[in-house]
Parts: sequence; C-alpha cells; structure tokens
Amino acid sequence: MPASFSERIEDALSKVVNPRTRADVLSGAQVRDIATSTEGRVRLTLILTAADDATLARDVRQAVERVDGVTDVRVDVKDPSELPKPSAPAPKRAALPVMDQKPAAPRVAAPTPIAYPNLGKVIAVSSGKGGVGKSTVTVNLAVALAKLGKRVGLMDADIYGPNIPRMMGVNEPPPVDNEKIQPLEAFGVKLISLGFLIERDQPAIWRGPIVMKIITQFLRDVQWGQLDYLLVDMPPGTGDAQLSLVQATQVSGAIIVTTPQEVAVGDALRGAKMFERVGVPVIGVVENMSYFESPETGKPIALFGTGGGKRLADELGVKLLGEVPLYPPVMEGGDAGRPIVEADPKCSAARKLTEIAAQLASF
Repeated sequence: MPASFSERIEDALSKVVNPRTRADVLSGAQVRDIATSTEGRVRLTLILTAADDATLARDVRQAVERVDGVTDVRVDVKDPSELPKPSAPAPKRAALPVMDQKPAAPRVAAPTPIAYPNLGKVIAVSSGKGGVGKSTVTVNLAVALAKLGKRVGLMDADIYGPNIPRMMGVNEPPPVDNEKIQPLEAFGVKLISLGFLIERDQPAIWRGPIVMKIITQFLRDVQWGQLDYLLVDMPPGTGDAQLSLVQATQVSGAIIVTTPQEVAVGDALRGAKMFERVGVPVIGVVENMSYFESPETGKPIALFGTGGGKRLADELGVKLLGEVPLYPPVMEGGDAGRPIVEADPKCSAARKLTEIAAQLASF
C-alpha cells in the first residue's frame, strides 16, 4: 500500500539529523504540530535551542520541499521557553503588580561579554527605524576603511533583513575549515551574513535565544584573522540583536544613522539611548539623504527637511560625523553590489562617506 502524504513527510523529516543530539528531528521531538492541506501546503513547528545550529531550520524546510506533492512549506521556529506550560488553576482575583513588589524569583545575571582581541574595534552601526540607509552607510564605511589601508570585517547582524550579500555583490555558502567558518571577501572587506546560510526568501522567525546564538557564532566561529575594525550592521530598533551583541562581546562604540526628518530623529534618539544605557559610547551621528543636489545648478535641495542629524548629535553630546547627500547611484550601486565609494569615488556622496570613514579610522 503506498505511503500517505503525511507518512512521506514524516519519512523525510526522519532523515534530518541534528548534529548536536545526533538524533533525527522527528524522533528527537524537535518537529511538532505538522499540518497539511489538500493543496500540498505544509506547516510545522521546529523547536530550536540556543545550542542548536540555526541552519537546521533550512535543512528541515528543504527536506519537506523535496517530498512529492508539497507546494509550500512554512517552518515556525520556537525556543523551548515558548512551549505552552501546564495550565494552573486560575486565581480567584487578578492583581496588578506594584512598583515595590519583590520579584518571585531571582533574576538571572546577564552573560559577561567576551573580548575578542583579534577583532580590533567592534563598531555597531544602528538606526532607530528602517529605510534610512543604515546598511548602505555601513558597507560604504567598511569599503572606505579598507581603501584607507585598514583590516576590516563586516558582520551582518540584521537577522531579519540581511542585505549585505546583495550590497557587496557576493552570495554563496562560506566554506568551513577546521570547524571554523571562512568569511567571504569583497573590496578588501571580510564578510559574514545569515544571508549566506539561508535561502533568499526564507523568513527568519526567530526570537532572543536564537538571535543570541547566531551573533555569538559569527563572533566566535568565524575565522576573521586579525582585524583593525569589525563593523556590525544592526537591524533597526532596540531589540534582541542589539542586546545580544553587547552581551556577547565588548563593543567599542556605536554610530547612529538617521535622516533629517523628525520622525527618524526621534527613533534614532531612542536607539542611541539604548547603547548609552548598556555602557556603549556613541561615536557620532551620520545624517543620510541630507539633501539632493540639483542637476542644473548643483545647489542642495532639502527634500526631507534640514538639521535633524545636527539636533540629534547636539542632544546626545556627540559629533555629527557627516551629512551624506541623496544620490541615486548610491542606491543603484547597492542593488548591483558595487558600493559608491568603489563605483564612483569622486562623487559628492562617496567623498562624504570617505571623510566619515577617515574620522572613524582615528577613533
């Protein structure tokens, strides 16, 4: 009797082995809640601990995709802490916590950051919101530093939107030698990104422990060699990735990227304050898309307002590192994998970015 659709899926999953436990994900109870539809859609939950390799999610999805009749696969990754706990009897009355209420259990101490002397100065490039050109600024600063003779690494910590592979024009699985991941290289910069390890359309549905695992692995298990600077492209906001980085290693400083308008400045301020609270100094502010140069007159046109970056820098008591103009070839170079400091080093945007990199080189 031929195997059913569900049986074929289970058979495929039984062949995916977790290197940590050496058991397959099915017998090890890491795969749960398998649901299928008559149209061939499959949805399942994968339990992934911080000690597991994050690429196990990719292996599970690919194994199911190869099953005949499967049209779509969704893998929901969860940490064991997210599993439902046995329900307790409901209290007769709910009470709100008060400010002086003692915690029910002692707090777990945050992990002590580990120093990686070979990484040189670890610089986080962050923003309060998306769409301000943070990744564009990061890749251009990395390439500009390399052109200034510095040994530079670029770590893509934007787990949910890893754009560094496209912007740097490389995208292939990094080789592994003696249990160390070998970073890829472009324009004299060593690179690592989650985008090298997962499919381009695979969503990263991961929470804190998994994010911490990935960032720690990028710091510890990548053969960076000796660097002068490691630039870390952070995701927008003040979430798990930012906290994971400062808990995993000693961060030398942070660069805050914003655009001139107040909504971006307000979000950037919150991001900067987060770094200050965890003891990471803010090196300075980069205002991106500051103005557009008129093709006819060469005069700056303020499309998004003026002075936001300067006001933010003044409020933080740090330096405004530079104002980068809005220049369409910058975005085109990002899509094509040629950063503007390499593609057109004499244009005004490239010159501004190079000047910022020169200031960073003296930090």
